[in-house]
Amino acid sequence: METNQEKLSFASDYMRGAHPAVMQALVETNMEKTGGYGLDPYCHEAAVRIRAAMKSPTAEVMFLTGGTQTNAVAIEGLLDDYQGVVCAATGHINTHEAGAIEAAGHKVLPIPHRNGKISAKKLREYLSDFSEDETHFHMVMPGLVYISQPTEYGTLYSLKDLKAIRKVCNEFGIRLYLDGARLAYALACSKNDVTLKDIADLCDAFYIGGTKCGALFGEALVTPNPDEIPHLFTRVKRQGALLAKGRVLGVQFSTLFTDDLYETIGLPAVREADRIRAALKEKGYELCFDSPTNQIFFVMENEKLKEFGAKVEYSFWEKYDESHTVIRLATDWAATAEETDQLIALL
Repeated sequence: METNQEKLSFASDYMRGAHPAVMQALVETNMEKTGGYGLDPYCHEAAVRIRAAMKSPTAEVMFLTGGTQTNAVAIEGLLDDYQGVVCAATGHINTHEAGAIEAAGHKVLPIPHRNGKISAKKLREYLSDFSEDETHFHMVMPGLVYISQPTEYGTLYSLKDLKAIRKVCNEFGIRLYLDGARLAYALACSKNDVTLKDIADLCDAFYIGGTKCGALFGEALVTPNPDEIPHLFTRVKRQGALLAKGRVLGVQFSTLFTDDLYETIGLPAVREADRIRAALKEKGYELCFDSPTNQIFFVMENEKLKEFGAKVEYSFWEKYDESHTVIRLATDWAATAEETDQLIALL
């Protein structure tokens, strides 16, 4: 099979396989026979380690295979059948999950954002306008707020931001859910002040991303109060999301949560992304916004982009104007200085 090894790949952060420690653990346990469906010693061990990391000893931890699947299971479980979910217009569930939430019968309710983040102020305005509308009983009731850390733009919610959003959710009696597909890159960022414990304390449910953060695949769905999503195991099974060989997920997350690996695995990605941002500024490129994690968004002239694209895999983001395009580069947990040097030379 032909592979495109000559091109540098900065298109996404899930392009590689898995961290060597994860691969080693999978190989070492490969010939063992264990129970299925996540009812095995490795899933149990991984859940214990995750609970310890976030200091939430009674939380329920369920392992699923992918982000869209996890969002769909969690949101369906958190909402009544007549409710919808509020998110930034740029939210992943609104833009890149093929209507998975709507397919389950829950309308996505997008609101304005700033650099991928919703504010407590805008959220309060939206919820107040809804409740004060005399015809609101004809409308989809907001029952949940969806955010991601980092956001789709690589930006971060501060602890102050999260507390303010949680306060609004409490005022209006709705839940808060956090998508952590790239959570390891937030935890590794020097500008981040939100811990796993903070997320567990402030969110009704969230997931810890593995697919983009050093695992072959897999996400860990966490409900700090298990009563928030009753009968979660059955819900996962009902939606076709229960992996028979669940221990494959358990082995990976048990490894990621050994010796603080998950909280440090994103360091190379953030370090190299910072180098790329600095080089872009030095060379006169326009950065779109301050995204301090592993995603870099900038403007490139279309003719230059043709030349660049012949040597580098990138992600198209949006059209800037008739002659310029916004593109995204993403680093990952295995980013190297050598790759970054090659990229900078091409810029």
